[in-house]
Amino acid sequence: MATDTVVHRLDLGYFVRSAAEAGGPHPRVEPVLAYLVRTDGELILFDTGVGAGHDGVEARYRPRRRPLVEALGAVGVRPEEVSLVVNCHLHFDHCGGNPLFAGVPLLVQRVELATARRGDYTLDHLVDFPGARYEELDGEAEIRPGVRVVPTPGHTDGHQSLVVERPGGAYVLAGQAYDTAADFGAADLARRAARDGVAQPLPPYPAWVERLAGFDPARVLFAHDCAVWEPSGH
Repeated sequence: MATDTVVHRLDLGYFVRSAAEAGGPHPRVEPVLAYLVRTDGELILFDTGVGAGHDGVEARYRPRRRPLVEALGAVGVRPEEVSLVVNCHLHFDHCGGNPLFAGVPLLVQRVELATARRGDYTLDHLVDFPGARYEELDGEAEIRPGVRVVPTPGHTDGHQSLVVERPGGAYVLAGQAYDTAADFGAADLARRAARDGVAQPLPPYPAWVERLAGFDPARVLFAHDCAVWEPSGH
């Protein structure tokens, strides 16, 4: 673990999710957040924002984008300084800036890339563009000292999160493993109740919630929620 590791949250705009997709009576406006990790002199980017180039996306989601170049510049970084990109998954609102990183390794789960390439999944031009250089993972992997990819399937079969070890506790960049910090918190409480032997019925939760808890995270951050989950002990 690098003692000087820093995580910057990048505001890349927002989009509007319909009431039907949001699961309620009203549409929901959701932020688009990415994260820049500075560790051992290296810059790792987790997600790249909302992609453009499709009229249907514009009409359905009405996105308002903050350019990735501008967001990086606000923390003193140029795109060419980023040495590694990790996408939690390849939907258009998470890989929109990938074409800025021709020649830079793009880390995704193998099943995610295969699904994206079958079509009718994302915006194809954001996946296979000139200079795209994918490094496919099959499961969990430590990609740099103290930086680990952990599969967190559910939203998509190939969804993955990034665990960044830091003094004082790990940061988990959870992408869209859950839409909100509150939803993640509810799953973690269900995990705790099960471990404490509380009688069933209890809410179900994915097995990877237990895996993430094993890192004793100080903060869990999300792609579409500005709220941050923190355990009560931190």
